[in-house]
Amino acid sequence: AAGRQYTKQTRALRKLSPGRVSAANCYDRRARQPAKRSMSTTAQTQPPNATTRLVLLRHGQSEWNRQHRLTGWSDVGLTAKGEREARVAGRLLADAGFQFDLAFTSSLRRAADSLDIVLETLGADVEVQRCWQLNERHYGALEGLGPIRGVLRFGFSRVVACQRRFDVAPPPVSESDPRYPANQAAYRDVPRDLLPRAETMADAMARMAPLWHERIAPAIQQGRRVLIVGHKNILRAMVKQIGDLDAADVERLGIRTGQPWVFELDRALKPVRRYVIEDPR
Repeated sequence: AAGRQYTKQTRALRKLSPGRVSAANCYDRRARQPAKRSMSTTAQTQPPNATTRLVLLRHGQSEWNRQHRLTGWSDVGLTAKGEREARVAGRLLADAGFQFDLAFTSSLRRAADSLDIVLETLGADVEVQRCWQLNERHYGALEGLGPIRGVLRFGFSRVVACQRRFDVAPPPVSESDPRYPANQAAYRDVPRDLLPRAETMADAMARMAPLWHERIAPAIQQGRRVLIVGHKNILRAMVKQIGDLDAADVERLGIRTGQPWVFELDRALKPVRRYVIEDPR
């Protein structure tokens, strides 16, 4: 099923005009802050046995993270703590000597703002691509609800299963619900059949897969140093896409806000090593 969805999404995405600046497809922008360090954007030729490093970072704490509400595609901002987490992540990457040529993030501001703060802290002016395909998993009718309201409305078993299981979907929103992305101006250029009313983690992975295969993976293989700032479930899906975890492992994987994950990949983009950059302070 995931393979069929990948093919369908790939065909639909290729029909989109590549030059349009909208949430319909990835678009390029530059980091808002001027560069303080020189970072080459030229792809580098790698020796046969070389590894490359991919950095994944979950956005800083959002307003709804703080309130313990399921967020999904709802576009909420960062808390003051979330902004601090992004600055700390930038400092940790700078102290570890990381530099980047290319960054990807979602169309949601909690991720995009986190990326801006990281790049500002790094003093980096790099190419940035904002992509709706990297949006968080859509939590359907659970979006905006806290755990108690969700359980009272839909039952304990259903709420817990859709959060913990890779292939269990939350209850969908109706097509008239304002939480359905087709009713939001930001996604007016995205084909309606690509916009979810609810998603499993497997669905989110299938949505992200064309972007990985057609943009992210080729950039890494060309030697570009890539940073991805995203969301918990889409980063889980990306870890599975890299091939480092099976579905059961993904279900148990915890990804903290503002903590950089580093993946060392071989030329086939298979993981050689992975580690978290911890804050020693």
